[in-house]
Amino acid sequence: MQETPQDSPTDDSAEATAARQSWWRRLSGGLQRSSSAIGGAIAHVVAKRQLDAATIEEIEDALVRADLGADTAARVATELRYGRFSTSITPDEIKAVVAAEVEKALVGVAQPLVVDTTKKPFVILVAGVNGSGKTTTIGKLAAQFRAEGRSVMLAAGDTFRAAAIEQLKIWATRSGSEFIAREAGADAAGLAFDAVRAAKDRGIDVLLIDTAGRLQNRTELMGELEKIVRVIKKIDPTAPHAVLLVLDATVGQNALSQVEIFQKSVGVTGLAMTKLDGTARGGILVAIAAKFAVPVHYVGVGESIDDLAPFSARDFARAIAGLEA
Repeated sequence: MQETPQDSPTDDSAEATAARQSWWRRLSGGLQRSSSAIGGAIAHVVAKRQLDAATIEEIEDALVRADLGADTAARVATELRYGRFSTSITPDEIKAVVAAEVEKALVGVAQPLVVDTTKKPFVILVAGVNGSGKTTTIGKLAAQFRAEGRSVMLAAGDTFRAAAIEQLKIWATRSGSEFIAREAGADAAGLAFDAVRAAKDRGIDVLLIDTAGRLQNRTELMGELEKIVRVIKKIDPTAPHAVLLVLDATVGQNALSQVEIFQKSVGVTGLAMTKLDGTARGGILVAIAAKFAVPVHYVGVGESIDDLAPFSARDFARAIAGLEA
């Protein structure tokens, strides 16, 4: 009797390799502005003279200007100063040192967002300042969770803007997720309370709660976010199970203060950095990792649904240094 052909492990491996190559192209393309800024600075400095103390200092300054942070830049400088390099070092050799030090800084924070299946619903509160890309990130995450076979509910907690409610509703429809909202101007904490209760009643696996964009220096708005957390805990004392802070890479150094204040206010458990394709300041993620050691779950390099992916320290480090995968 002839056996039915099965997909071979080789087929699966080829598919995984193709998917990885596709993501690498998007990531390296998205980080091109950042890698060009770093690579251009390195090439300019190296072209002028051999590797000496002044050259190393210029390279260190260039890395600080690229928002990689003083700590990482200093480690690169130390490696160049004391590593076994000839004075005729090439730009690619310097990039390799940059990539290695960036990877060291990031490897400890590159952690996936793990959904605890014993929590039903697993509540993810999504926060960030105006324009950071929260609603779009929620939509992309909903699509990913649905593709994994999970039931999902989206809660339109950005009650300040009717447009945000409508945008989230579109994402819910597109991803096949359930949706809960109130009229514009309604109490956001009340909406969050209703959402957790409804998700429990319906046996939903993952509840993603959108929140209004708020400037981190507006005390009353941060207080409202704290209220949402308190209200959620009235239904499930363990929730929210994840607090995802969405950061816009284009803001550069301002992202550091965002992490600090949101962390103090609502206990951020992980980060998603968006719009890396729109800036030469992608190195700020390295500075954030060095200062706060907050897990980085996702990076986004575009508008399509596939342009948000789990964070890989090695991939990011090589892409931002301008090296091949």
